[in-house]
Amino acid sequence: QVQLVESGGGLVQAGGSLRLSCAASGRYAMGWFRQAPGKEREFVASIAWIGTSTDYADSVQGRVTISRDNAKNTVYLQMNRLQPEDTAVYYCAAKVGWNSMSRLESSYNYWGQGTQVTVSS
Repeated sequence: QVQLVESGGGLVQAGGSLRLSCAASGRYAMGWFRQAPGKEREFVASIAWIGTSTDYADSVQGRVTISRDNAKNTVYLQMNRLQPEDTAVYYCAAKVGWNSMSRLESSYNYWGQGTQVTVSS
């Protein structure tokens, strides 16, 4: 069983930045998803094991960067110019099939518990 542990969430003012981390051992493609209150969970970004292939949701393109350090078994989500609509619980997920990314929740095999990000206006 793969254990994913997110960290780095918190409260930030609009326009600020946060970096989320997800510790995950093993060779997986990784994704970040988020779920805002009253909404369904949605895709944010994904990265292949090699790390040179990434994908972003249109809503965060240009403001968010996903990266990974495989030596540290950690995936990062750098979020800049945060807005109140970015408020959500952010989840990292791991996908078997380590070099193929996906935007689909159903493609991911393991999930973290989530970390809260709150952006105040």
